[in-house]
Amino acid sequence: MKDKAIALHDVDLSLGRGAARVHILKGISLNVDKGEAVGLVGPSGSGKSTLLMTMAGLERPDSGKVIVDGTDLSGLDEDALARFRGRRIGIVFQSFHLVPTMTALENVALPLELAGKDDAFERAEAELQAVGLGSRLHHYPAQLSGGEQQRVAIARAIVPNPAILVADEPTGNLDENTGQSIVDLLFALKRDRGATLVLVTHDLNLARLCDRMVRLRSGQVEADAASAVA
Repeated sequence: MKDKAIALHDVDLSLGRGAARVHILKGISLNVDKGEAVGLVGPSGSGKSTLLMTMAGLERPDSGKVIVDGTDLSGLDEDALARFRGRRIGIVFQSFHLVPTMTALENVALPLELAGKDDAFERAEAELQAVGLGSRLHHYPAQLSGGEQQRVAIARAIVPNPAILVADEPTGNLDENTGQSIVDLLFALKRDRGATLVLVTHDLNLARLCDRMVRLRSGQVEADAASAVA
């Protein structure tokens, strides 16, 4: 298991309560190697985003095991899981999830401040420089374009230098050109930092840039194969 960034063993997960409870993930077993890029594809409602959130420890399965960077997440309480996630997993959402009352610099520094790091703002500024936003440090989200907001979100995700980066439709709210720049940035970060990248996308061209494509259907793995481009 030492070469596995993520290992899922027979994972089942349902969401909702009572009559509204829906079986989302159905017996999923899946490995992601360290340094690998994996694209999760499939129709809407197939369980892609739920699977990604389970890998990131934001959803807990009803049964099965989720092992991330050698740690069995089921053995962690909520506080320990949050600390682990903050150190080891960077998460990028489609809708950015920036704090509107904080500047770009403050948004990126936030996870380091929560972790008690003394150099939070210095590291945050360095990451914003790295994603091309050195001139936008003191702008608020509402003053930034969609592409700039996503770059801030990526800087926030990578500032703890996580081993694993997960992205849920990272280009979904962006125009084609802006989306391509975000794709280029994510893959450059993967390459330069040796991080593992798992992304959910409806864009097959984006998925083909990954080393592997995993296709989900109705909560199960329908296909898992090396990308034709890789």
